[in-house]
Amino acid sequence: MKPCQVSVLFVFLLIVAITRADNQKPSVPLPHISKQTRIDLVRAFNAELVYIRSPFPMGRKGLTLKDGKLSPGAEELQQMIAMWGPAAKPGDQARISDIQIKDDLIHFEINGGPVKKQKWYQRIQVGGMGGTTPIAPSDSNANPRGSYVDLVFDHYVPDLTPQQLKDLLRPVFDFDAKSAVEAYLETVPAPVKDAIKNHRVLVGMNREMVIYAKGRAPKKVREKDGETEYEDWIYGEPPHDVDFVRLVGDEVVRVETMKVNGEKVIRTEKEVNLEPQPSVAKGPEERPANAPSLRRPGEETPNPAPADARKPSRPSADPPNIDPNGTQIPH
Repeated sequence: MKPCQVSVLFVFLLIVAITRADNQKPSVPLPHISKQTRIDLVRAFNAELVYIRSPFPMGRKGLTLKDGKLSPGAEELQQMIAMWGPAAKPGDQARISDIQIKDDLIHFEINGGPVKKQKWYQRIQVGGMGGTTPIAPSDSNANPRGSYVDLVFDHYVPDLTPQQLKDLLRPVFDFDAKSAVEAYLETVPAPVKDAIKNHRVLVGMNREMVIYAKGRAPKKVREKDGETEYEDWIYGEPPHDVDFVRLVGDEVVRVETMKVNGEKVIRTEKEVNLEPQPSVAKGPEERPANAPSLRRPGEETPNPAPADARKPSRPSADPPNIDPNGTQIPH
């Protein structure tokens, strides 16, 4: 073998050996969080105002966020909120009231957290023959309405910048939204987002979506047809268009628009399908097989027939009298 060939072969074998050695080197783990980073993160996030992107339950159990996934799941979270109520809903503004950096997680409390914090002197009690008595007066606000989320890591909390931490918290907190509406729009499907922007109600929306789209209804009518209770939310007054939004439980089942020119537009076909969301309702309510009619109590028809869930008609009589509180007054 010629000397030049030997040199080329030697160089080739040397490159192969170096490459194998590099490939066998263990990957460098991320550094542990430093003392200075701990201080910087607490300063950056403590008392920070954020918009909520995921429902938070009241009670001692909050949320856990790991690898971008939230727990508990939607069904369990719905049960918790139905039982204890919501501490915060998507679109709400909240304040990070406490941040604690532990071994493998960062604990964020919102709106005071789930447990009322006591001053040191509030824990002192004086004992006697009749038992013990605290020396500090009891706090009337001892039932907080806050919650928390634990951001969990593998093995330890790595060294993070504030922006990296904000990105990890994106499923629960929105630090960039300029308003509650902007924050809420990021949590709903595209058709609902477009409808809210255009102040339009879709059949299948829930109450919260209707409020974001049209605002709180100035007039509400509650009625009952058989065992089915429903509400009509009324927006507008003549000589302008008037919208009648019918809700059964938490779902819009019918939208009727009375136009200025006398035209009546009714929509009953479902226009948006929503994933099950946590609700404040005390129990599940199903969409009725037959939606109630719009006739006032006691009003008769020449040929009475069962109400059609999808095609009820509004009588030509004047709309029901409603007091300023939204309660129907009998004619």
